[in-house]
Order: sequence, then C-alpha cells, then structure tokens
Amino acid sequence: MLPLETYSAVNAEWLIFLSPELASRAQFGWTITVHILFAALSVGLAPFIIYFTWKDVWTDDERFSRLRSFWVTVFAVGFVMGTVTGIPMSFQFGTNFPRFATIAGELIGGPLAFEAKMAFFLEAVFLGILLFGRERVSDRTYVLSSVLVGIGAWLSAFWILVVNAWMQTPQGYDTITQNGMRVARLTDPVAAFLTPRLPWMYVHMVNASVISVALLVGGVSAYLVWKTHDSTAWQASLKIAVLLLLVTAPLQAVHGDAYGRHVADTQPQKFAAMEAHYETGQADLHLLAFPKDLSALTDPHAENLYTVSLPGLGSYLATGGDPDAEVLGLNEYEHNPPVALVFWSFRFMVGLGFLFIGLAMWGGSLTYRDKLADSDRFLKAMMAATPLGYAALLTGWYVTEIGRQPWVIQGELKTSDAVSQSLTAGEAMATLAVFLIVYVGLIAAALLVLRWLVREELQDLGVLAPSQETGHGRIPWVGGDD
Repeated sequence: MLPLETYSAVNAEWLIFLSPELASRAQFGWTITVHILFAALSVGLAPFIIYFTWKDVWTDDERFSRLRSFWVTVFAVGFVMGTVTGIPMSFQFGTNFPRFATIAGELIGGPLAFEAKMAFFLEAVFLGILLFGRERVSDRTYVLSSVLVGIGAWLSAFWILVVNAWMQTPQGYDTITQNGMRVARLTDPVAAFLTPRLPWMYVHMVNASVISVALLVGGVSAYLVWKTHDSTAWQASLKIAVLLLLVTAPLQAVHGDAYGRHVADTQPQKFAAMEAHYETGQADLHLLAFPKDLSALTDPHAENLYTVSLPGLGSYLATGGDPDAEVLGLNEYEHNPPVALVFWSFRFMVGLGFLFIGLAMWGGSLTYRDKLADSDRFLKAMMAATPLGYAALLTGWYVTEIGRQPWVIQGELKTSDAVSQSLTAGEAMATLAVFLIVYVGLIAAALLVLRWLVREELQDLGVLAPSQETGHGRIPWVGGDD
C-alpha cells in the first residue's frame, strides 16, 4: 500500500493528505510525465523535420513545403511547451529533494549544464531560422538548420539521460564527508557520464520517441487523408510515417529484450518487480496476466493471477540462455517498489509494442500494394492509435523510475532520505495541486493548437469552409514562413 498520513488542522480530521515524500514524488512524477510528452515530440519529430525540409528544398515540391511548414510549427509549439514544463523540474531538486541535490550535485550538475548550453541553445537558435528564415537564408543553410535542430533535440535527450542513467547504475565517484554530510565526489567523469545503463536507455528512449511521433504523424495524416483522398501531401506523410514505424517498432522489441537482460544484471529487484517474481528460484515469463480478484490489481502474485506463462523463460531472459537459472525474488528485499504499478505498466507497454508491430506490418502491406490511402479501416486504426505511442512511452518510463524505488540513487540514497525534512504535508499537497492544474492547462493548450492547425489545413484543402471556422485565423506567434 502507498504510505498515507492523516493530517489534522482546525479539527478537520476527515482530510487525508499524502506524506511529504509521496506528495513530492507525485509532483515530480507528474511534472516529468508532462515534460516527456513534449521532449519526446522534439526528439521524435527531428527525423521528419530533416526529411521534409530536405525534400522541400531540393525538389521544390509543394507537397513537402506544406508538410515542412505544418510540422515545423508543431515542433515549435512542442519546444516552447517543453521549455516551460522542464524548467520547474530543476527547482524541485532544491525545494522537494534538497538532500539529493546536495549529495549528487557534483555528478548531475555538469550534464544538466551541458544540456542547457550545448543542446538547448543549439536547438533554439536554428529553430528560429526554420520558422522565419526560408526566404532569408540559402537553401544549404536552411537544410543545415533542420539538421542542427535535430542534433540539438537528440543531444538534449542524451545529457538528460546521462543523469538518469547514473542514478540507475552510479559509478565514477566516491563519497566524502562535507559539513557533516556524506556527499558524492566526481572521480572519473568518463565512467560517471558513460554508465552501463546509458546506451541501453538512450537507444530505447529515442526509438520510443520516434515511434510515438510516427504514430502522431500517421494519425494526423490518416485523418486528413480520410477527410480528402485527393491530398497527395498527406498521403506522402502517411506513407513515410508507416515506413518509419515498420523499422522502429520491431527494433524496439528486439532491443527491449536485450535491455531486459541488462536490467536483470544491474537491478535484479526491478526485474523481479516487472515479473511479480516473489520467491527466489526459476522464473517464468507471464505473457498475459489476469487478476483472479481485486486484490491482485494492487498486489500481483502468482497465486492470485490467471497467467499465460512460458516456464523458465524469465530465467532464460534474465541470464541470456539458462532456463533453470535462479532469479532473486522480491521476498529477498526489505523494501520493494509498488509492484503492481511496475508489473502492469510493463505489460501495458509490451502489449502496445506488439500492437505497433502489427499496425506497421498492416500498413507496410498496404503500401506495397499501393492501397494505403484507400483503406478506410486502416486510416481509422491509425487515428485510434495516435496517442498510444505516448501511452507506451510513459508506462515504460514508469517501469524505469518506479521500479528503482525505494532508491533515488540505486544502492546509495533512498527516496525517503532525499526529501526535505522541513517540508510539511500541507505544503507538498498545495504545490502538487498547483502543478496538476497548471500542467493540465498546458496539455490542453497544446492540443488546442494542434486542433487549430489541423482545422486550418482542412480549410486550405477545401474540406472545411471558411464560414465554419471560428474566425481567429492563423495563430500569430506560431506562424510559418512569413
């Protein structure tokens, strides 16, 4: 069960407040959840932006000019929203987790500074050229700007994941006592920045972002093709999204399988939580799991689940080849993560991953037969799948972060010890409520802008009459080439 405490104020004993630790975790978790939506948008859109820009410049094809203008505008909105949602996270290290900031400051400060100075400003400067410089710079400079924007987005993800990968598999440091507190001191920057987890996490996260955006691009394109089968530009956009999905979706499954073995080697407790494996011994792999009763939803065990399992495959995956190998169970640990959240999130993510493979193969078959734009059933399936890439990305991130609990730095610092000791439950709940409200508003604003852009595209295609519009016209601050 999640820790709760009763907070009494002015005899209001009926009020139940989260503890400062849980409220702080929920606040940071919610903040990063929303931020990841926009960060992944930038990372995933980068290859589309580069391709559409290159095709527009070197073919002078109106189709790609239309696609470039539309998706660069979406990229700009995501960049702004990502900046707005990302800045408060660093402040929360000081307000909610000051002990973590003190202990790990020397290790995480450098990568975060590199992200801001090396990646963020690179992306920001050349995004300005993409938005407003089409007629002001040479073709080569314009294409180069799209490449540098993409590099900036991927570099930003790299430095952020350097920090998170170090928290998962910390190395390259020793501990010293400073002002009566044990703190981490950087001893080997290469080892600290290039941890064993980094390549696995970076490839998996970047590929997940590309899948998410491929489904977004495919969903928007499918909607516009469904509304007007005569739009060759959006038919091309749909085809490109399907082809990219055809590569990235199977890659994610293959890479994820190997990534799981790395997790089993470096974080066996997390691996056990992913499989709800409690008793040390041979581990089965639960392909499907259904609760026998409601208690199984919050505390999944082999005894209270109907499972479709492959005997010994959990041990095989954990060791890379031995189906009889012993796998440590959760009963070996004093404190475990919220197993249900990790277990069900992992199954949701994997299930969606196989759905994406099936969708990609379906789209690939239609593309091969030149019937992609003619299948209303496939177009509707792509529209329905539009948000599912983000759902898979977020649940995968929850497995990564919640599965590490009770540690904020694996094996070094527990989350309960990292939270501010002076923070009260009321204060933590108040800021959590503010972040919930504000960030919901930001998501709504981003969706409104996307809807606005789609409606404008429909009007340009002659599907939506001007009289049906709200009369606001193009959004001034996200305008295209002018």
